[in-house]
Formats: sequence, structure tokens, C-alpha cells
Amino acid sequence: MFNKNFFIVLFFIGFNNYAQQRNVVLIIVDDLGKDYCDIYPDHGANVVNLTNVRRLLPRGVVFNNAWSNPLCSPTRAGILTGRYSFRTGVGDVVDGGNTKLNINEKIIPKVLNIYSPNGISKACIGKWHLTTFAPLGYNYPTTMGFDHFEGSLTGALGQPGQLVTGFNNWTKITNGVSSNCTNYATTENVNNAISYINSQPATKPFFLYLAFNAPHTPYHLPPANLITNTNLSGTQADITANPVPYFQAMTEALDKEIGRFFDYLISSGKWDTTDIIFIGDNGDDSLVAQSNPSKGSIYQAGVTVPFIISGPDVVNPNRTNNSLVNTADLFATILELFGDSNWQSQIPTTIVDSHSLLPILLNQTTSVRTWEFTEIFKLMPSSGDGKAIRNTDYKLMKFDDGTEKFFNLTNTPVETNNQNLLLGTLTPNDITNYSYLCNQMTTLVGGPSYCNPLLSVDNSTFENNEIKIFPNPFHFKINLKSYSGNENYELYSNLGQLIFKGKSIENQDFSALADGIYFLKITDKTSSTFKLVKE
Repeated sequence: MFNKNFFIVLFFIGFNNYAQQRNVVLIIVDDLGKDYCDIYPDHGANVVNLTNVRRLLPRGVVFNNAWSNPLCSPTRAGILTGRYSFRTGVGDVVDGGNTKLNINEKIIPKVLNIYSPNGISKACIGKWHLTTFAPLGYNYPTTMGFDHFEGSLTGALGQPGQLVTGFNNWTKITNGVSSNCTNYATTENVNNAISYINSQPATKPFFLYLAFNAPHTPYHLPPANLITNTNLSGTQADITANPVPYFQAMTEALDKEIGRFFDYLISSGKWDTTDIIFIGDNGDDSLVAQSNPSKGSIYQAGVTVPFIISGPDVVNPNRTNNSLVNTADLFATILELFGDSNWQSQIPTTIVDSHSLLPILLNQTTSVRTWEFTEIFKLMPSSGDGKAIRNTDYKLMKFDDGTEKFFNLTNTPVETNNQNLLLGTLTPNDITNYSYLCNQMTTLVGGPSYCNPLLSVDNSTFENNEIKIFPNPFHFKINLKSYSGNENYELYSNLGQLIFKGKSIENQDFSALADGIYFLKITDKTSSTFKLVKE
């Protein structure tokens, strides 16, 4: 007769085995914005039916307001470190000459190894794009903590116009060794992922960073067995003239190969113990974007990405979440999915910006952050360089060239210039949200304040009891009506820079001023500040 304690022991052995077999797969797709994904009701006119990605939904959470960085490398650096770009130094694509991710950064596989030394298999399959590409850089993924790397180091597999090279002829690095691969890259990535998992002990949990190059350029015609559109010629002339259907075909092929990987997880008995994360690394390339500015910009079309977390750790699955999340939040989330809830104590001197999404997955809360942040800064400074921060309704963009834009995304989700609230009259609610966001940005980044205190002014008619300013917008002169003549005048730029100071302003010629927003402070016994627009 069996002792009841024997069954208790068996139960705990079974429970511990389950805990030890927890796996996490992070699937990153390249240059796929939320707008092409049929899983989102607000998708664009052009769409791809993600039949296999959709298989994640019944046991997952779909995030509607996920932000990434505007470019590949910064997003990947943020995911692996949980740190914003101004901390990692990776604000642009890494192409061999640009700043690379510092080899001493505490990325996910390093922390997992601190948490469970050699207890979790850690593989990076596919696109790396974080360090140099010369032979010296071939070992970077494994030097930085992955047990196995098999894929490409570069951002793109070839360039547009090169049909021979690219997805069917590319340089593959396997643990520091270079070779030429002629197998279709998307297919090869899945083959490599399956082979690696098969090579590991069946009871050893694994973290798989599966980063596809698709549907990044060069656009091309995928293998016929992976797509349904048989009307595509595949000629370079057709691809150049009509890139969208090829982008869609590449995404469909990607989805089909993801489905083959899912089938493997099911057949190998790992589906029920594996949490799967699916994300895009930034918005669509401008060649196929349904809204511009897109990839490479801090506008919504550049940073809003598909984001799903699915698996056994999701409580009350098949739901959507409207809270603000950032791709950098995957750092803490993945560590905590493996049970490492004390990760910060393991890297005590590292500043981490990541917020674990585990409470959302466990259905304990609907939100873990009140704002989200993104930025871009290129090796060669560009007019698009800048930072963006948003809360539930409002978004503030601060460009490095001094341009500033402020939108209510709930009321006007399209970020056109005529929707920029700073060009009109700020309501008290607008002012409150502007102040909140710029103060949060200042606190986060440090240094001089990002806030312009003059923007707290709200003068809808640009007049008070005694003074009226006209015309507004002005072109070269500022005229006043009903004033005493004893006033002092100060004209400021929208960044708070003093442009003019004096007792008389009406005879001044401001035609050389750049178009934009200015503030006129008039002081007599009291002070009043008025917002003006120069055209």
C-alpha cells in the first residue's frame, strides 16, 4: 500500500519539474508596424492576415499602445538592457562604424546566468545588429551572455536592387564562425531555432531570442510555398514600382514559418510550458508606410508596434490591454517570467528603465506605467533627432533643433501640423498635461528643463483690459492698441530665448525671425504674457 506522503512528494516533484521547464520565446519581426497587422481592429487599408500569429490570441494579451524606438538597433538594445537609448548610447542603427552596444551592458542572458548559473539555455537566432561586423564582432552575442548565436550581424540582408544577394544569399555567423547561406533566411531562422532547442536537455528551460530579418528590405518574392499571391512577377521593376504587395508577401511568408515553429513546439510537448512574445522593432519603412513620417521618426507611425504576450503565465487570456507599454519593458518581464523577481539586486549599480508587465499578465492590474518614452539621435545629427513622451491622452515631442510639438492623441490621433496644440490656444487641461510631460522628461533625462514656463499662458483673444496685439499671426511688425506708453517689452522664442527687450516694440522689424511661436511679455505695474505666431 502506498503512503499518502509518497503522493505528496510526487506532486511537488511534478510541480518543480513544471517550474524548471518554463520557457520564453521572444519573436522580433523587422520593420512591421501595427497598421499592417490584421489582429488590430484599427489596422490600415493594406493588411496582412497573420493566421499563425493569431494563434497566440486565445492564450494571450494584445497590447494596443506599445512603443518601440524608431530604429532597429536602439529597440534591440532597449529590450536586452531594459534601458533607454540615452543610457546605452545606441540611438541610431549600428552599421559597423556607429556606436555599438557596450559589451559590459547587463543584458538578459547575463542576468539569467546570475540568477541561475547554467540553469537556463540562452540562444539568439537571427538578426543581432548591435555590435561591429568585422571578425572581432563575430563573437559579441556569445561574449555578451548567449550560449548560442546563429544568424546575421547586419541590419539588412543585402540592399534594394540586389536580387541575387539578400534573403537567399547571405552571410551567416554561427558562434563566431562565418559562412555563406543560400537557404531562405526566414526559413533558415526557424530551422536553426528548432535545431537548437532539440540539442538541449529536454528538462532544461530555455530563453530563445528569435529575431527575423523579415519583412525588412530588400523586398523580394518569397518562395512559392510560403505565399498565396501567385500574380507577383518578382522582377525588380515590379518590386520598385509596387513594393507593398512584396512587403505583404514577405510578411505572409514570415507568418507561415512562425506557424511551423509553433507546430514544432506543440509536437515536442513544449507549447504548454512556453510563454511567447511577439513584437515589431519599429514602424514600417517609408517605402510601404501607410502613414508618414514612419520608421526613423518619433511620430506614431515610427514607434507604434504590434505587441502580444501569450502562454501559460497569462491569467484570463484572450484579452486586450490599452495601457502604455514600451519594448524596453521586456527586460524585466522576461526575467520575472523565469522567476527572477530580484533581478535588480543582482545588478545593483545598473539604472534600469524597464517595468515588468507580469502584473498585467497575471491580471492583477491593467497598467504598470503612467507615461512612455522614446528617442532617436543619429551619428550624423538630423532634423528628426529628438525625444517623445506621452501619457494616456497627450504626446509631447521635443526635437533637437528646437522644434516642439504637442498633440492630444485621443482627440486627434493624426499628428499633422495643424493639430499641434502649441500653434493654438492651450486649455487648462492642455497646460496641465504639457507641464506634466515636460517635467517627466526633464526628470528622466536630466540637465536643463525641457519645460517652457511661458507655455502656461492662455490668452485666447490676445488681449486684456488695456492691451490688444495685432496682427496675429504677424509677419514683420507687432502692433499694439490701447496702452499707456510706460510698458517694457520682452519678446521670447518658444524655447525661452530672449529675442528683444526695450521700451518700444512697434517700430522693430522682425522679418528675419524664423516662423514659429513667440511670447511677448509686457510689464508695467503688472506683467502679462501673450502668445504670438510668426509667419
